[in-house]
Amino acid sequence: MSELGATSSTRTVERALALLAEVCTTGAASLSECARLTGLAPSTALRLLRTLESAGFVDRAADGLFRPGTRMTQLGALTLSRQSLVPRVRPALERIVQRTGESTYFVTRGPGNTALYLAMVEGTHAIRHTSWVGRAIALEDLAVGKALAGDVPIDGYVAQRDRLEPDITAIAAPVRWAAGVVGAINLLGPTYRMDEPTMHEYGEIVAREAQALGGELSAPPDPLRQAR
Repeated sequence: MSELGATSSTRTVERALALLAEVCTTGAASLSECARLTGLAPSTALRLLRTLESAGFVDRAADGLFRPGTRMTQLGALTLSRQSLVPRVRPALERIVQRTGESTYFVTRGPGNTALYLAMVEGTHAIRHTSWVGRAIALEDLAVGKALAGDVPIDGYVAQRDRLEPDITAIAAPVRWAAGVVGAINLLGPTYRMDEPTMHEYGEIVAREAQALGGELSAPPDPLRQAR
C-alpha cells in the first residue's frame, strides 16, 4: 500500500472510531448529530455508520437514531469482567456453585430487549453449562428476563425450563438496590439433576445471595477494604 493509501485508511479508521465514540457517549444520536459532533459531512458519517452497523458496532433503530450495537456491548461486557463490578459479584456466584455444583451467572440488561451475561463461575459437575459471558440473549420467555423485570413470586426467584436449551433448567433472582434492579443471578443446570425439591432448594440459595448482593452493592465503599 502506498503512503497516500495508508494515510487515507488511517484517517477512515479515525473517523469511524470518532463516530463510534460519540454514539457510545450519547447513547443515541441522529445522523445530523453524529456529523456535527465529529465535524464530518453527513454523507461521510452515514457511510461510516453503515459500515459500523454491518459489523454490529452500532444499531439504527426504527426512530432513525444510532445506538451502541450488540458487538460493542459484548466487548464492554468482556472489559467489565475485568473491572470493578464483576469482582464484587463473583464471591456470591462462587458460594452458589460451592453449594449446588451448577454454573452460575451475573446478568444485566443488554441492548434492546436482551439479557447480557457479564460474569460466570463454572459448575463443578462433569456435565455443566458452559460460558455465555459476553453474549446478549433475547429476554422473551427467559427466567432471567422475569428476574431483570423484578417479576418474581414472593419466594424471590423464578425457575423454569430454558427456552433456548430445553434440557436446561434456569433459576434466576433479581439483584435489587436503591435505583431498582441492577441485574440478576442466574443458575443453569441440566434438568435431569433438578427435581422439584432440588429446584426449590437451589432457588432459595440463589434468592438469598441475590438479596445479599443487592445490599452489598448499595452500600458505600469501605475505604479500609479498598486499601487492602
